[in-house]
Amino acid sequence: MASDRLRAVPSLTPDAVTTLVDTNVLLDILTEDPKWADWSGTALAEARDAGNLVINPIVYAEVSVRFDRIEELDEALPAGDFLREELPYQAGFLAGKAYARYRKLGGAKRSPLADFYIGAHAAVCRYHLLTRDGSRYRTYFPTLTLTTPDN
Repeated sequence: MASDRLRAVPSLTPDAVTTLVDTNVLLDILTEDPKWADWSGTALAEARDAGNLVINPIVYAEVSVRFDRIEELDEALPAGDFLREELPYQAGFLAGKAYARYRKLGGAKRSPLADFYIGAHAAVCRYHLLTRDGSRYRTYFPTLTLTTPDN
């Protein structure tokens, strides 16, 4: 079952690496994406072994579209495995500024503000970010430590 690949052993060590997990990685695993599931599963396991895994309400909401009931979603993303954090207000400010820069530079409206919020959350909290979308995050959040397929 795809959700079995998301199981993580909680690591609450305060000085451990903390990784915010982007929606695309979780969906790759849950949908058993033929191109990305293996990479995403391996990268998630390595992040888990290195420390804490975090999701926020945006990631939770984006993953929820694959489920009919909240109980199913909570089973796929157990709170004991994925620490659930609120979004810091500082991240909201940084996300807004990054999104405004993106739009000013001619970015299409197809990239939602929510994606910038995920990057800003990781940047403000000094978390690593596990994602397949490295180029946007490198451009708008250059201080982030990223785990992507191209690094």
